[in-house]
Amino acid sequence: MCVPRQRTASHSNKTTAALFFRLSSRPGSQIVRSQPKAASRRPSRCQAAGLDFDALLFDCDGVLCDTEAEGHRVAFNQAFQQKGLEVTWPLHLYGELLETGGGKERMTRHFTDLEKNGEGPFSSKGEGDRQALVKELHLLKTDIFMEMVEGGAMPLRPGILRLVKEANDVGLKIAVCSTSNEKAVSKIVEVLILPSVKANIQVFAGDVVPKKKPDPAIYNLAAKELGLEPSRCVVVEDSFIGLKAAKAAGMRCIVTRSSYTKSEDFQAADAVVDELGATEGIALQDLTVSGLAKLRQ
Repeated sequence: MCVPRQRTASHSNKTTAALFFRLSSRPGSQIVRSQPKAASRRPSRCQAAGLDFDALLFDCDGVLCDTEAEGHRVAFNQAFQQKGLEVTWPLHLYGELLETGGGKERMTRHFTDLEKNGEGPFSSKGEGDRQALVKELHLLKTDIFMEMVEGGAMPLRPGILRLVKEANDVGLKIAVCSTSNEKAVSKIVEVLILPSVKANIQVFAGDVVPKKKPDPAIYNLAAKELGLEPSRCVVVEDSFIGLKAAKAAGMRCIVTRSSYTKSEDFQAADAVVDELGATEGIALQDLTVSGLAKLRQ
């Protein structure tokens, strides 16, 4: 948190305070109270950089990496196949399912729709069996996805590494807030972010909150754990449900369109861009209130 530093009291001040105490304990002595000197304040690194926020919060899928179409979707399909299920998520269907936050929730939604026609893996199972199968599928899918990340199949989007490094250099708090599985999100940070930076990135993901985006719970939790007011946080999102969650939490939000979200409604965003840019793109100053206003023009 960007908090101005204060000079600590010197040893001589402590000695003077002790002397006043000893004098006041003598009979007939009169206490003389000295007025403390006003503490000098130094601007924090964030303030010195001209920033009016203390934290940069990133969504993961579609923001750090464009993972959905050729990452998570492919991993889901491989998991279905390995479990012998006659289920496949083509590109257009997966795009519709992304309107639901969370992988387990997407499977439940799709399989429930299939049930209505007497199809799908849940058609002859009870509720307990359904939940167990969804959990098992999701764990398998996560392992498949993590192997894809480790194999280099999920590169960072342009500008992410630069902006994260700049944020770290000026002392901003950095976090990733996602509805995806915590292991998968942490793997992306571990494999793709610079070693000197990733140690300072906190991850809030998966079932750490009871409700997924568009509910603001994940961003409310991040603000609380980081010790910040929501108004001092800037969120980078790529989807309508993510934008809705960020704004409901009282945070600024810039949207970077991804392959699945180009046509979504982002009117509530503080700014919308195609990408953050590799070298000459969105800078930290562009995420201030005045900077975002210029981007909207």
